[in-house]
Amino acid sequence: MTTEGTGVVEEESRGDTTLAILLSMAMFVLVVDTSLMNVSISAVVHDVDTTASGVQSAIALEALVSAAFILIGSKIGDLIGRKRAFTLGLLGYAVGALSMTLAQSLLPIIIFWAIVGGLGASLLLPSMQSLIHGNFEGAMQRRAYALVGAAAAIAAAIGPLVGGFITTYLSWRVAFGGEVVIIAIVLLFGGRRIREVPYTGDKSIDIVGAILSALGMGGVVLGILVWEVGGGAVAVLLAVGLVALGSLAWWLRKRKREGKPALIDAALFASKYFRLGISSQTLQQIALGGLMIVLPMFLQMVLEYNALEAGLSLAPLSLSMFAVALLAGKRAGKRSPSRIIRAGFFLLALGVAILIPIISWDDSGWAMAVPLLIAGSGLGLLVSQLNNYTLSPIEEERVSEAAGINSAGGSFGLAFGLAFAGAVMLASLSLVFTHLADNSTVLTPGEQDKVATQLQKNAEVMTNTHLEALLVGQPEDVKAEIIHINTKARPIALQIALLIPLLAGLLGLFNGFRMTRLPDPEPSSAAESVLGG
Repeated sequence: MTTEGTGVVEEESRGDTTLAILLSMAMFVLVVDTSLMNVSISAVVHDVDTTASGVQSAIALEALVSAAFILIGSKIGDLIGRKRAFTLGLLGYAVGALSMTLAQSLLPIIIFWAIVGGLGASLLLPSMQSLIHGNFEGAMQRRAYALVGAAAAIAAAIGPLVGGFITTYLSWRVAFGGEVVIIAIVLLFGGRRIREVPYTGDKSIDIVGAILSALGMGGVVLGILVWEVGGGAVAVLLAVGLVALGSLAWWLRKRKREGKPALIDAALFASKYFRLGISSQTLQQIALGGLMIVLPMFLQMVLEYNALEAGLSLAPLSLSMFAVALLAGKRAGKRSPSRIIRAGFFLLALGVAILIPIISWDDSGWAMAVPLLIAGSGLGLLVSQLNNYTLSPIEEERVSEAAGINSAGGSFGLAFGLAFAGAVMLASLSLVFTHLADNSTVLTPGEQDKVATQLQKNAEVMTNTHLEALLVGQPEDVKAEIIHINTKARPIALQIALLIPLLAGLLGLFNGFRMTRLPDPEPSSAAESVLGG
């Protein structure tokens, strides 16, 4: 359209503001869901009579299912329609949230919240990307992306606080029930407003690639989860996962050579920027996953904080990440994105390094505020730059596919960080507890053997209050000694587990130095209009 007398071409803008708000609400639920679970661990453990490691496994499994099927979910959306995939994804999330409001044991949480909800997430994010692209144009499209992105950032920032408040003063079941209400509103008022965005490309599915992708990511993370809970076949699961990932790389190259459709285009990895970006994204999420499992465990199982106290203690991490990402995104200007990424990993590693010794003597969550502010600022710098750095060199018509791979890498990193840090924490607890028990002058050899046998079967991070209840009827000196050992062993195990996010941060820093040796990529408007990077 040309403005009369000026010759200036006005950009065409189209879209429904209400629909943009409804899509933002869906994204809010998608992001806030895990935050609610993290700050509610102790309450869920108490109410459904399970263990902290069981809840932690559910959190890691949900992230794993989402990661393993997000690439397949995008293809399913192409086949059945993006609107239908979006609806099914929301329904899957609603089933998961509803199961949390009704669950009386861990099993329905595993089946419905972790698995069904994870499958819902794998359909939701790719379809939402396509629906925004197809239902909005021009300035309204940018506004819709901004609204959805802001909803995700706000959910990440305030999720621990809102979840902690509702859990403490009402119930964690009410918080998840609120998710069901939000999803119902989106489905009720968004159904007629959403216009289907048909996919006009090749609709054939690379079934072999899809199977190898799910087996690869699933085998690695499930192997770690099985190791964590003391199950067998750990080596088999890990071997299956690693072989499947190697086979996937071979299969994708083979399909590319033959000119046949593949799950993902292997040629995308020819870009050094893409390889460095996606590996950095994965490392960032491994670090975040490790922090997400260790810190709530420390606050709720060691300091015995309630959900609100845990949420307030974690606020420096989430709020600094939100604020720095916002500021860095607006004021980065012509500053080198690779140098900002390098600074982000440096601050992340520095914050975790300062945090590790604090765990051993801290009796208040507020002592962690400064290192969490530092680590959160580092994560904020990474969030502001990594998505665009990774996708900038990719041609516009392939950005959506590249973004899906980026999201899958990030989701896999989160699941791996959650599972691996948790497994290291429990393995360390077993070793340290056994060592301290063996060197005790109070426990008899028979009692020492009993402790070792029990830990081999089920190492568990538990509060001293819970442990005291389990030791009712034991001699006072034995009871006091085991409580003392538990008090000493838990912080050491948590410190060892924090080495996982520290190592991820240091590896990311190494990547950052490699990035600075390359010319910075040109910013991409297409990359900025991508969700979930």
